Amino acid sequence: METNIKVRNLNKKYKDFQLKNINFDIPEGSIVGLIGENGAGKTTTIRSILNITNSEGEINIFGKDIKKYEKEIKSKIGVVLDDSFLSEYLTPKKINNIMKSFFNTWNKSEFEKNIKRFNLPENKMIKDFSSGMKMKLKIATAISHEPQILILDEPTSGLDPIVRNEILDIFREYIAKDETRSILISTHITTDLEHISDYIMFIKDGEIMLNLPTSDILENYGIVKCGEDMFKKMDRSDYEYYRKEKYQYEILVNNRSFIKNKYNVSTIDRASIEDLMLFYIKGEK
Repeated sequence: METNIKVRNLNKKYKDFQLKNINFDIPEGSIVGLIGENGAGKTTTIRSILNITNSEGEINIFGKDIKKYEKEIKSKIGVVLDDSFLSEYLTPKKINNIMKSFFNTWNKSEFEKNIKRFNLPENKMIKDFSSGMKMKLKIATAISHEPQILILDEPTSGLDPIVRNEILDIFREYIAKDETRSILISTHITTDLEHISDYIMFIKDGEIMLNLPTSDILENYGIVKCGEDMFKKMDRSDYEYYRKEKYQYEILVNNRSFIKNKYNVSTIDRASIEDLMLFYIKGEK
């Protein structure tokens, strides 16, 4: 499997925050979810990949250095960021005409199809759109020049579940059309990722703490709920984090079947991606 994005030793230092030796690959044909608290480094990572933020390290996209081949690479990427958009006084119809001059691969009919699918008014100014409509328009614009990679920062934030599902369907179709495509999604809405992502990367305080296939997380990770006696019997190497509640301990483990047999535990709850994130942020080692 080829790699569409390769990041090695990515570092960025601010006065009160630092990205620390970020390393990961995004294979073609995959949807990768980047999760973490606000301020953990998700947006800085994405802006570094796009060479918007000048960071140290190696970033290769399609096998080429983003700093040396930025224009060529960006012509094949669809981007949705908070601050990435055109004038609020444009309409979708005018955007369709303008974007033809930006991208040789701009697909006018694809954009029109997406506008209709999202029920967006063709001649209404963007300034009069709701936040959900603006996000749908950003996504319609990002995918209508048929990019090889989509990079999205919080694309479903603030949207109702019905609109979120519409957008997730678009992402599924985008990948299904061409198995060499990839999507990198930064989000704090982890339930969305359980349905569409192939990999989950968790970032905390500027460091990647976990990078695993989504299926591995959902199949293997679990939460043991027990009393103090049971907790004290567990080997430290057998769990990731724990939380002490009023009447019991909750313990995050990464091999449910092994723990169940070793400690004769009758029930181990499955851990969701949200559970995982909460243990990594709030739990103790």
